[in-house]
Amino acid sequence: MDAPTAVPVSLWSRLEAEARTRTSSHEPAHDFFHVERVVANAGAIGRGEGASDEVFAGAATAALLHELFTLPKNHPDSARAGDTCAEHARALLEREGAPSWLVASASVAIRDHSFAKGVVPAALETRVLQDADRIDAIGAIGLARMWATCADMKRPFYAPEDPFCTKRVPDDKQWGLDHVFKKLLVIPERLHTPTARTLAQGRIAFINAYLEQLRAEICG
Repeated sequence: MDAPTAVPVSLWSRLEAEARTRTSSHEPAHDFFHVERVVANAGAIGRGEGASDEVFAGAATAALLHELFTLPKNHPDSARAGDTCAEHARALLEREGAPSWLVASASVAIRDHSFAKGVVPAALETRVLQDADRIDAIGAIGLARMWATCADMKRPFYAPEDPFCTKRVPDDKQWGLDHVFKKLLVIPERLHTPTARTLAQGRIAFINAYLEQLRAEICG
């Protein structure tokens, strides 16, 4: 991954190495490959939105460090994992001598990026990070991440009596497929930037096509 213009290459390299190390034991939905994809998404969204060098740097750095700390999705404090991760990111950035504006920008973006937390941010770098992370939750890779989390949490794939949540409220703590209806299909309406909404279109179309095939296989 190339360093953003406003971040010294040596600093970026040290941060990248630390992020790679800290995510080495993470499950596949939140590993370093996920981090790399979110950084790439943040780059595409930041460029598409005409972000300044400093905003772009804040969003990209936040994307790089947003998985320094994570909790299992069935952990009672999982919605607050971003707050702890932001503290880890701030400490790392300060230890590595990052400029104060970058420390503040990246740590605030990480603190507020979680879908579960439900924050609607004002800062563009936080909006970019939220959108970049959410884009990686949809499409083919998003479904792969969903099923990986389903396996990690040892949940059944779907509720046999109503797999597609036609008569009940989705409960993705109990059933894997419910996550599509509780979160993935509502992501487009939660995106902040026109660039991200454009990126989401093909991915949501893929999810809908997948659901049609899955319905044919399950329900006949």
